[in-house]
Amino acid sequence: MIDFSMYDVKAPEILGYKCLTCGALHYPAPMICSKCSSRRDPVTGKRWETFPLEGPVTLLTWTRVWNLPEGYNVKYLLFGIVEFENGLRASGRLGVDEPRTGMKLNTRVEESDERPGKPVNVFVFE
Repeated sequence: MIDFSMYDVKAPEILGYKCLTCGALHYPAPMICSKCSSRRDPVTGKRWETFPLEGPVTLLTWTRVWNLPEGYNVKYLLFGIVEFENGLRASGRLGVDEPRTGMKLNTRVEESDERPGKPVNVFVFE
């Protein structure tokens, strides 16, 4: 894991969204809050607050993908759906050898350039 504090760069992150009208948490960001129907302005983010999705998670389910696209040098990849302590759920790559439903994992975000185009930030749960 890279320690970004010694460099003049920001560690990659993925953001969650909080509706300031009712306090509901969302990921990914909706245009309208599912709890109070407050609209999120996609340009200014008005009436919404962002926060980094990080910390401990619980593995809800997982799968092993064997048929990978050309260019991958591994037999398979593990993916899972997790739940953060605040109740939000997300999917991402698993960095454990023997995943078990219900296990506690930590969240890491890394920049991925495995697909054509601009690199994206992805979750890795270890």
